[in-house]
Amino acid sequence: MLRATFPRLVAAASVAIASTALLPGLADAAVYLNGSNTSSFDVNLKIIANCTISAANLEFGQTQGVLATAVNVNTTVSVTCTNTTLYNVGLTAGNGTGSTGTTRYMSGTGGNLGKVQFNLYQLAGATLWGDTQGTDTVGATGSGSAVTHTVYGNIPPQATPAPDTYKSTITATVYF
Repeated sequence: MLRATFPRLVAAASVAIASTALLPGLADAAVYLNGSNTSSFDVNLKIIANCTISAANLEFGQTQGVLATAVNVNTTVSVTCTNTTLYNVGLTAGNGTGSTGTTRYMSGTGGNLGKVQFNLYQLAGATLWGDTQGTDTVGATGSGSAVTHTVYGNIPPQATPAPDTYKSTITATVYF
């Protein structure tokens, strides 16, 4: 009876060996008992002081008539700096004819030589916002998240120029 069982055992073992050869990765599931060794590695990242800035347009309106009373509006400048990074935000005089320092003008875009005087403030009606660090810029400390700074725009009463669209481009800069 042993002779009759032996060929069946040999056949079963052959099928088992053939099955493991057809199943890649089966050997990966094996348990190894011969020992182990280890190695360590570092994971590194260096964060440097950095800031980004974005600014929304300041729109005084599309239906202004005579500039007999002040026109006040506001917009925002958003600054994102790395945590603990000190920064200042400056606003240039703009590119309107005659603009310099914190004296700003919008120039006519339709070919006339007229201009409209306007102001940009750090606080509504107070503290002109310019681009001289330590004098008329807005300073803060980065938190790693966006910080929104409000820019207050004002057109004071003045002689009204010819009907036209008036424009100035201001550059907002973050210094860090």
